[in-house]
Amino acid sequence: MEHDELPVKLYYRIGEVSNLVGVEPHVLRYWETEFRSIRPQKSRKGQRIYSRRDVDRLLKVKDLLYTHGFTIAGARRRLRETGMEPLTQGEAVIAERARTALVDLRRDVEGMLSELDVLAGSAGGSGLSAL
Repeated sequence: MEHDELPVKLYYRIGEVSNLVGVEPHVLRYWETEFRSIRPQKSRKGQRIYSRRDVDRLLKVKDLLYTHGFTIAGARRRLRETGMEPLTQGEAVIAERARTALVDLRRDVEGMLSELDVLAGSAGGSGLSAL
């Protein structure tokens, strides 16, 4: 089922989602434990209430697992790559460290380029060949 084929509703109950996605409710509950991006709300009675976004993500998970043969870990990784699944705390720390290192590296390279421009300018415009 495609996104455009979903009934237009704000919220869906687990039975409806089970029919739409084509898997049993226990599979949906299991996927909730494996994918942090799938977090249905609970009604006052404790029933799961899925948003349209949750249903879209469940359809994507099913496609990755059943059509493309991904494992749960592989599907989780693919969803992270596309921005549909949040990073774990450890991954977020690593990503922030990498970002900081890249910003520092860029600053160093820009500083070296500035120094080269100064040296090239003081060499009488003869360019880098004067170095």
